[in-house]
Amino acid sequence: MENTLIKNGTLIDGKSNEPSTNTSVLIQDDKIRAIGPDAELKAADNASIIDAEGKYVLPGFIDTHVHMMLEMKSMQKTLTTPFSYRFYESVHYLERTIQTGITSVRDAGFADAGLKQAVNDELVKGPRMQISINPLTITGGHGDHWMRSGVDAYLTGVDHPGMPNGICDGKEEVRKTVRKMLRTGADIIKVHATGGVTSPTDHPEFTQFTQEELEVMVEEAGFRKGKKVMAHAQGSEGIKNAIRAGIHSIEHGIFLDDEAIELMIKNGTYLVPTLLAPVAVLEDGENEGNMSEYAMEKSREVIEHHRESIKRAYEAGVTIAMGTDAGVMKHGTNLRELGLMCDIGMSPMDAIIATTKTAAECLGWGAYTGTVEEGKWADLVIVDKNPLEDIRSLENEKNIIFVMKEGNVYKSNL
Repeated sequence: MENTLIKNGTLIDGKSNEPSTNTSVLIQDDKIRAIGPDAELKAADNASIIDAEGKYVLPGFIDTHVHMMLEMKSMQKTLTTPFSYRFYESVHYLERTIQTGITSVRDAGFADAGLKQAVNDELVKGPRMQISINPLTITGGHGDHWMRSGVDAYLTGVDHPGMPNGICDGKEEVRKTVRKMLRTGADIIKVHATGGVTSPTDHPEFTQFTQEELEVMVEEAGFRKGKKVMAHAQGSEGIKNAIRAGIHSIEHGIFLDDEAIELMIKNGTYLVPTLLAPVAVLEDGENEGNMSEYAMEKSREVIEHHRESIKRAYEAGVTIAMGTDAGVMKHGTNLRELGLMCDIGMSPMDAIIATTKTAAECLGWGAYTGTVEEGKWADLVIVDKNPLEDIRSLENEKNIIFVMKEGNVYKSNL
């Protein structure tokens, strides 16, 4: 049995309102076995010792909205890059992500079961994954990037081994497409319930799929397979359709109104803000030239609406889990989201809990990770600076000095 004792650190455990100083954590194999004074008493003589004096110990971070096989490029590169090339790129995206302290992710589209298996089998280094395979979208909606030239510039409409076509219209097509995603290994179903920022033929406020179609998704995923549905939902009517249909989490939530916020609280619906997404689209378009003008224009239009919606939802008590839309921006920049969450009024502790405890609960993994507690997976991060004093210190990867996932060390600069 392998033993590691982290001692003398300031522990921010993901559940308490205050950190605890000079705290020890004992890891045995892949689990946390003891915390506090008992940790040192239970440590075997041959335990590896990590002295975290002057440093801060946290649960592994969780991003509930990523695209691990995607990183936005110019249209020319997108159209001329073979599909299989994305698998090789994703190895680097996964490595970048775990190096920033993110030990779990929920992939919101375009990653197949092979990528998840490669991580599980330790063929590649990366965070553990939940996958949705391919988002469901209507013809001509967000996710249907079929160009007038006759070329699909995205992935939703492509039938590829392990990644069925996600375009579907009407209840029976929806039902069959959900079944295909589940057959291919989806842990969760992803749907585009509204238009979006990066798609060429719609607007974020456009409603896509009827409430009845969304209910079919929830029925097929939940009643038959025990799975949940996550919804890209930006316009208020599409958001409310998704909540009423029983969808588990609202992604983005740009145009939330009071009724939508009340429905989320009543139904216990999670909100995944992805405040970074439109900001990054605009930055990338202006600095790198990788974004279309229509995506940049829509980003300019929605950024302030987005911030105000999330602020009102937070103040009203909606349950917020951290997610970024990484892949729209560069992988490894995920923790910028925490600073943006604090900009709309969240405290640094609230932001940390949103990316640890609440995020784990959103993924259904609250019993296993998200907090530093005895019996949970040994997912731990050690940082050099106090994130409660400067949440944006987490944006600098140099301040993330130690990363452990299930007892395996992925980074150690101690």
